[in-house]
Amino acid sequence: MPRKFAIGDLHGGLKALIQLLERINLRPDDTLIFLGDYVDGWSDSANTVTYLIELAKQNSCIFIRGNHDDLTQKWLETDRMNEKWLEHGGQSSIDAYRNFSDEEKRAHVKFFHEMFNYHKDDEGRLFVHAGFTNLHGPDFEYFDKSFYWDRTLWEMVLAMDPEIQPGHEFYPQRLQHFEEIYIGHTPVTRIGKTTPVNKANVWNVDTGAAFKGPISAIDVNTKEVFQSDPVYTLYPEEKGRN
Repeated sequence: MPRKFAIGDLHGGLKALIQLLERINLRPDDTLIFLGDYVDGWSDSANTVTYLIELAKQNSCIFIRGNHDDLTQKWLETDRMNEKWLEHGGQSSIDAYRNFSDEEKRAHVKFFHEMFNYHKDDEGRLFVHAGFTNLHGPDFEYFDKSFYWDRTLWEMVLAMDPEIQPGHEFYPQRLQHFEEIYIGHTPVTRIGKTTPVNKANVWNVDTGAAFKGPISAIDVNTKEVFQSDPVYTLYPEEKGRN
């Protein structure tokens, strides 16, 4: 049976991604839904994008746009640097692209342009980097940046009383549009976890690859979790975004 995986934030940890896909025992009929933030962190940011472009020629891949991807794309297109971006991993991407040709950079810009703000599958699941704010669902979102910047969806489910279940009068309207929602963006290491966390019908698959955590994948049908080693252990000479 074909499998479908949601894969959390990568942050340039190509060695960990390769290790993760080996542990998944990737099959040609598997679908991979990447939840964004492919760059900014470890030294393989640019190489990670190259790898993903090639991977999509072999497997069905869906690439969701992350906030770091948006920032790196803007730098590649305009050469303008955002100070906050530089402080939060941007310098690693600048360094990673130093030896890339203009042709290679253009291919990467095309990759960034073709990413999706969100993806809905036929089983009523949503895949998005950060979340959405509109009560009527992502199709009605006012600002595209909410999809890859806004943290309120995750903050909301963290604060929810677990007794409030679907059908309850206070169950958030935002959650009622989907059976499940898969996100990244906010590392679960912030709440002391290193594996994907489920709150209400939201699954957070960002397990802190940019810091001290691994890259994680979850089979969205069986909920089986696969992980790389902590990414920093594969880049012992680097500091990542610590």
